[in-house]
Amino acid sequence: MSDKKTSNQMWGGRFASGPAAIMEAINASISFDRKLYAQDIRGSIAHSEMLAQTGIISAADQEKIAHGLNTILKEIEAGTFEFSTRLEDIHMNVEARLADLIGPAAGRLHTARSRNDQVAVDLRLWVKDECFRVAEALKGLIQALLDRAEEHAATVMPGFTHMQAAQPVTFGHHCMAYVEMFSRDLSRTRDAIERMDESPLGAAALAGTSFPIDRHQTAKALGFREPMRNSLDSVSDRDFALEFLAMAAICATHLSRLAEEIIIWSTPQFGFIRLSDSFSTGSSIMPQKKNPDAAELVRGKTGRVTGHLVGLLTVMKGMPLTYGKDMQEDKESVFDAAETLDLMLAAMTGMVSDMTVNAAAMKKAAGSGHATATDLADWLVRTLGLPFREAHHVTGRAVALAEEKKVSLEKLSLEDLQSINPGITSDIFSVLAVQNSVKSRTSFGGTAPSEVRKQIRHWKKRLAKG
Repeated sequence: MSDKKTSNQMWGGRFASGPAAIMEAINASISFDRKLYAQDIRGSIAHSEMLAQTGIISAADQEKIAHGLNTILKEIEAGTFEFSTRLEDIHMNVEARLADLIGPAAGRLHTARSRNDQVAVDLRLWVKDECFRVAEALKGLIQALLDRAEEHAATVMPGFTHMQAAQPVTFGHHCMAYVEMFSRDLSRTRDAIERMDESPLGAAALAGTSFPIDRHQTAKALGFREPMRNSLDSVSDRDFALEFLAMAAICATHLSRLAEEIIIWSTPQFGFIRLSDSFSTGSSIMPQKKNPDAAELVRGKTGRVTGHLVGLLTVMKGMPLTYGKDMQEDKESVFDAAETLDLMLAAMTGMVSDMTVNAAAMKKAAGSGHATATDLADWLVRTLGLPFREAHHVTGRAVALAEEKKVSLEKLSLEDLQSINPGITSDIFSVLAVQNSVKSRTSFGGTAPSEVRKQIRHWKKRLAKG
């Protein structure tokens, strides 16, 4: 048996050429890190300008480098640039093409720089840009929810605990709960930008450089607040990617919760809302079906985003300082999570914006399950001075009587209620109607339409201020 045949059997059909083919396949990242081309070129131009200003390279070489890099940028955007897996990554692909275009001057660009700090700054710039995109998408979703909340500030619906009707609320109040959630996501996104607003460029491989570079200049040129203060941390840190993925996972979880409610609300059994045809599909066999596919996909994609967070946390947990090739696994997870979250936000904004709300079905459901029982207990405490635990017991007997008679609490007669507690008067009926119940919840953050409108005004002002 020849050595070649043995090698082929060992490495398998896909890697018939042996270890070299396997190494190229596992080592190359150009298939995904080409997404960083704009950031890579931007960082290289800033680096070259700093090198020229500090006298490390000549102004003439810098001019050639900048012209060549801008030419490459145009080629990539035009789709004429040829990417090569043999050149491993976006950095080497750009550098090789630059050498083709401008000759020996291209070799001066990498002075006082390593691929370690180069990839760190590229990805950091990309994630920072993505955070700004997510922030804009979140503002759009929040605005859509505010619009629906304002439209339905007084539309009564059941509020749930344990998926059982608990107390009546308004649909506007329910929408505003998600405004609060997504506003926290927006806040987390902005906080993440603040923390990642430091430049790793100039840390070189890990120890800095003996060249008289100006890291403050490149940081400013790239839109960072300042350079990172430790060269080891500069090249090994991926907190910014982890924080982005954590923010994305939390936001996706909020989107999934709303998606789940949309799915439930759109069932014939609830009938609270109807999604437009733009966000629904039919069945191939059941002509009566209208499936909330967009909401189901938002719910399903949440696991994908969360998985990327867990994956990168696992990669980073055993990484000694500083750089290891393991960190190449950061990009695909970040890129896919970002693309997925962008799509989820767009789909949810669309669903919220054009869903049809069935106010009558909501109001009818709000009166089921004796949802005003707490209002009865509160009235007994407030009007008759009963201790709450006693009021709770009286209310429980009233609920039992209503179930026995197969009526709602407000349909019990005064005599029925007085048979449980003689002190009850006809005033009790003012709190047993669901509309009156929600109007009475005027505590800060409560479901009363007046309070809901107050919170809508608050968030509109905050959104307008940015």
